[in-house]
Amino acid sequence: MNQIIGASSPTNPRSAGSSASQATPTSAVAPSTTLFTDGDTPLQASPFISEGSQNTFMKDVIEASKTQPVLVDFWAEWCGPCKQLTPILEKVVKAAQGAVRLVKLNIETNRALVQQLAELGLPLQSIPMVAAFWQGQILDLFQGAVPESEVKKFIENLLKNTGSSLPSTSLLEAGVKALQENNPAEAADFFSQTLGIEPENPKAWAGLIRAMLALGHKEEAKELLGQVPEKIRLTDDIAGVKTALELVDEGEKAQKEIESLQAALVKDPNDHAARYALATAYNSMDKREEATEALLEILRRQRDWNDHAARQQLIRFFESWGMADPASVAGRKRMSTILFS
Repeated sequence: MNQIIGASSPTNPRSAGSSASQATPTSAVAPSTTLFTDGDTPLQASPFISEGSQNTFMKDVIEASKTQPVLVDFWAEWCGPCKQLTPILEKVVKAAQGAVRLVKLNIETNRALVQQLAELGLPLQSIPMVAAFWQGQILDLFQGAVPESEVKKFIENLLKNTGSSLPSTSLLEAGVKALQENNPAEAADFFSQTLGIEPENPKAWAGLIRAMLALGHKEEAKELLGQVPEKIRLTDDIAGVKTALELVDEGEKAQKEIESLQAALVKDPNDHAARYALATAYNSMDKREEATEALLEILRRQRDWNDHAARQQLIRFFESWGMADPASVAGRKRMSTILFS
């Protein structure tokens, strides 16, 4: 076995990382160089995807894994779930742009290798199975039929454990940071690059739409919302930017009355309708702290006013900003303190 696997035996897969116990793939193999997505759309062949064999296993997997993580997709022609998983693996690996390699191994035509790997504890009696190799060892694995999101999560965890990350992940993080630092133009560029790699990434779509709003390009933001792939339109990220666009329209109307609203509150601090409208105006001006405080003041004075309208509007604000946004996190804590005091 050492002449195939190398001097060190692979880690027992049953003691592999946590993602191994949760994953469940679907793998298929098309020996040709034409790759397909789960929608049967042809993908250009990638230099980071190859067919493996027991004769090339040492070079393509063990040696290659000493410089970058290698996924081995164990499949067979008769395996139905395999025919679902491999296109997904190909799609995610291609998007990784060289951060990880994929070697597809037919267990029927490589029985000697499969037997040796099974003797070392690799559970090849059930396929599809994907094993991740790093530094000549098995770092993690998963079995069964898992969706694309789980395959991506598996690879993200793999890269994190090997000191790397998916290009799209790095770009997305850079976009979020730029948006938080009030650099919407730079953020838009990062989010656009992310979508060039992952066209169905809801966080990237949401980030790009938020960047357009921050730049004052409301109509472009609306057009982008209409271009969001149907597959991700019901995600929380897209729901959040949809709410943000609705609030922009409401806020623009309130902004025109901001002086009269402020005067109304000076005259009557319990004019909750004026304070509510003022909060909406502040939100459209990106004055998040002021918008939050205005609605919290209504809660302090009369929390059930207008059928709990202030609380509901705060939730809309938080959703439109993103629940992880610092203003949302701080606002939710303050709201909870008032509601549960």
